[in-house]
Amino acid sequence: MTSPRLRTDNPVAVDEAWGQLPRLRGTEPDLGSFTRHRIERVLQIAIALGSVFLGLQGFVTAIGTLAAGTLAQNALVVITFGSLLAMLVACVLGRAVRIAAGVFIGVFAVVLIAFPIVNLGLYTSPTEQPWIWFLINVATVSSVLVFPLPAQIAWTILTPLMFGVVRLIGGAFDPSFWLSLGLDVSFALILGGVLLTLGWLLRSIATNVDETRARAVDSYARAAAADAAEDERVAVAALMHDSVLAALIAAERADTPREQALAVSMAREALTRLANTDRDASEGSDAGRTPDSIADEIEAGAHEMGADLTMHRRVAFGTGEVPGRVARSIVLATTQAISNSLQHASASGLEVVLEASGDPAGIVVEIRDDGAGFDVGAVPDDRLGIRASIIARMAAVSGSGVVSSGADGTRVRLEWAGPVSA
Repeated sequence: MTSPRLRTDNPVAVDEAWGQLPRLRGTEPDLGSFTRHRIERVLQIAIALGSVFLGLQGFVTAIGTLAAGTLAQNALVVITFGSLLAMLVACVLGRAVRIAAGVFIGVFAVVLIAFPIVNLGLYTSPTEQPWIWFLINVATVSSVLVFPLPAQIAWTILTPLMFGVVRLIGGAFDPSFWLSLGLDVSFALILGGVLLTLGWLLRSIATNVDETRARAVDSYARAAAADAAEDERVAVAALMHDSVLAALIAAERADTPREQALAVSMAREALTRLANTDRDASEGSDAGRTPDSIADEIEAGAHEMGADLTMHRRVAFGTGEVPGRVARSIVLATTQAISNSLQHASASGLEVVLEASGDPAGIVVEIRDDGAGFDVGAVPDDRLGIRASIIARMAAVSGSGVVSSGADGTRVRLEWAGPVSA
């Protein structure tokens, strides 16, 4: 299927074009549930371990009734502990936990209702606890894996009360049951409430951590995107001004065959740099450069632009090298200052002084002319020749660029003091 054509004069065209680009998989991770997932796993394991200890007590008690029990009584035991075993396995494996826990809760509710009917005449002593008693808090804490908080609270309260009713029915509402049964129900309510509160507390903390992390990551991503966009804007603007505009100026002023050939060469280089912008966003290699090689490149760049340049080199003995990216920035900023002098002052009295000393080398480049000068403060914000191509470019490598101008001419001072000591 052919993609719809986009009109380049339509202001919505760029948005439509971005919308057709495929998204990379894995670029939008689920950061909002990082801690919650782990807390859920911790709850599953903790509930499984606690259920094992309580379940074993109930199972040992239930085994004693199997031999003398009826088919219905034994069926209740098998169904109850079978569903409990399935829930424990699911919790350990971390698979189908909600389903298994929901089945156990449902089975337990049915068994609890049927218990006084199936066990009629049994457990008539208030001191004799039936095996189902040991599973009450297993059933209440299992609701943490299945229900939302309101339902968890309701089930945690309802289950011990249902057990109390079942015991009263089995004891024919004998007054001797009331005191011991009140203690048992109270204990089950308190323990169930504590377990429920711990689950709610852990989940609340995990949710707060996830939300805070998501907000922090989103804020950082937006800040990083804005910073990257600004860096790219400055880089592209500087590239357009340095290469494209310089090529256009050279073409406009090309009168002789030599100047025309130079304009063609500059245009070819500008197009190449534009084409390679997305693959070469850095300022070149960081391999060291000597101050003399920097001066040579400045002279070559001025010669290409047709500027009559006087170059002064003041390199101290034993001076080391300058990092490649710093050297590249100094050369580009210097050639931009030369281009400005050529364009606005006809390169009148143009000279460049390069001073370097130290190891690694600290370097100062000063570009001077004796043109008419201009008001630096009156330069419009959208003019990038000074702000982006000189000052911002030097600031990007922890250097400085200062432009001063008056009736006696213009001075541009570029300085890089070397790496900062720790």
